[in-house]
Parts: sequence; C-alpha cells; structure tokens
Amino acid sequence: MATAVHRVFWNLSTCDSVQLATLPFFHVTGMTGSMNGPIFAGSTAVIMTRWNRTTASRLIERYKVSAWTNIVTMAVDFLSNPDIDKYDLSSLKMIGGGGAAMPGAVAEKLKRLTGLNYIEGYGLSETMAATHINPNAMPKAQCLGIPVFDVDSRIIDVDTLEEKGPGETGEIVSCGPQVTIGYWNRPAETDAAFIEIDGKRFFRTGDLAYYDEEGYFFMVDRLKRMINASGFKVWPSEVESLMYRHPAIQELCIISAPDPKRGETVKACIVLTPEAEGNTSVEDITGWCKEQMAAYKIPTIVEFSSTLPKSPTGKLMWRALQEEEWKGRD
Repeated sequence: MATAVHRVFWNLSTCDSVQLATLPFFHVTGMTGSMNGPIFAGSTAVIMTRWNRTTASRLIERYKVSAWTNIVTMAVDFLSNPDIDKYDLSSLKMIGGGGAAMPGAVAEKLKRLTGLNYIEGYGLSETMAATHINPNAMPKAQCLGIPVFDVDSRIIDVDTLEEKGPGETGEIVSCGPQVTIGYWNRPAETDAAFIEIDGKRFFRTGDLAYYDEEGYFFMVDRLKRMINASGFKVWPSEVESLMYRHPAIQELCIISAPDPKRGETVKACIVLTPEAEGNTSVEDITGWCKEQMAAYKIPTIVEFSSTLPKSPTGKLMWRALQEEEWKGRD
C-alpha cells in the first residue's frame, strides 16, 4: 500500500491518467505502478499481455496514454523501432522506470522524440518497488533519484559499516514502510541482510552507490557484478553507458570473463542494429572504445548475438551470461 500510494502522489496521477501496463503484475514495479497505483487513483490501465514495441506505440496513440512505467530494456527497445516517428506520442506526460541505468544516448533520443526526461527510480523485490525516484520537475540523468516518502536511505562502508558522506561510494541501506521484514524461513539470511543504525533497522541492498550534495543517489554497480581486471575495478554499468553511444549498438551487456593474465577481463555481449549487421566488426567496436574510455575498461572480448537473454520481466540476465562464461573455469 505504501508504494502504491506514494507513486500516485509522486507522479501526480489522477482519475484522468492513462497508464500503459507493460510489466507483468507479478513484478513489484508492474504491481505497484501499473496495477495498484491506477486502482488507487481510479485511473485507466491499458494492459499488454506481452511486450511488443510496435503494439506499445499503437496503444499510446490510440488510447492517449499519459504515463508509462517500464524497465530500461523496454524503453531501449521501444526507441530502437525504426518506425517510431510514425506514431503520435504527444499524449505522454511521464515515462520512467528502472532495472538498470538509462544510457545517456537513449535518454537523449527520448528527449528529442517526446520532450520528456526519463524518470529513473530504484527499488528491489525486498522493498516492494521504489525506495528512490527522481522528482519529475528536477530529474538528474543516470540517477536513482531521492528517497521517497518515509524512506531513510544512507551509504555505508561495505567492510566497516561506517556511514559515508556525500560523494563517497558505499552500499545503499534503506529503512521504510515498504521494506521486507525478512526472508521466509531463512533466519541466517535475514540477519545478514539487516543492520541497525541510530536505533532503526536498515536493509542492506548489496548495491554500490553514492549521493551528491543535493541528496540524489547515483548507482555505481551491483556489489557482486564488479569486474576485477589486474586489480583495476571495472563497473559494467559505466562501460555499458559509454558503449550505448555507439550508433551500431542496439543492446549490450558487459560481463566478466576468465583471463590467464588479468584474472578477469571485460567481455561485451552485443546485439547490433539491423542496419549495422554485417557491416560492423569487432575491430570497429574496440577501436571506438579506445577513444572513449580508459584502456583497462575496454572489452577485450566482443561477441555479437541476435538476442540477449531476458527474464520474464524483460531485464537483461547478466548473471546467466556470466555464469555460462565461467562454467567449468572458475
């Protein structure tokens, strides 16, 4: 109830709002943003049974959809539609979501197309959707946002558990009415997932981030996803954000791969745009990367695929790709 109500007020939803529902209702964001929220506000939900970018465009035009809560991979696919300019999307007043950082190049395309900023948020299954959302009037790019109503979020040192200040990277911990009380029949995991600060019980998210002087939180990466290449820390989300600026890349996922000298190295799993297929080589990608990022961040392995694995909710399954890469070698 907490996340349903705060999202309605945060997005200024009314009974006249029309929400495009593209996330399954068993997913916390779909349940909160596309089902419980519209029910609470008495607004309209246009429900898709499965994701299709062309169908989504048609529905926005036909039903004058005003808001669309999604995950970033859906927005990326939506904006990759070569026919996107053919549809009237002028009814949209809000588009946003999370699941991953919105690549800057994709956000810029959305802005040019609709005049809207992509409103990013952050949450987990354990927090029943969002604990952080960007303010609609003052969003920041590739930013998790600020804590929503009644949520206390802080950054702590992963090892010492000491609280960190602005600009210092550490683990996000959150306390709020939507945070789980624990894992079912798993007392050890529950104890490990919480920490007490100032007499309050905070959930340890396992996500690395920092906050700026204005209280906006910025993701660095998943704690378990960091790539350690010869002692250099490589954050996949940072490399992905840079590489999405390459015009030939439609989708990509950065993972770690075993390397006899570096221990780990950076691998890029890439889906090319239809126009780039057959015309783009591995050398084209790595050569471009050399001009955009530090040498230790450049993917030493580039693999082209027709698709990347996704969960039922549409999130890129980076863990499945990484486990397959390391199978029998770790």
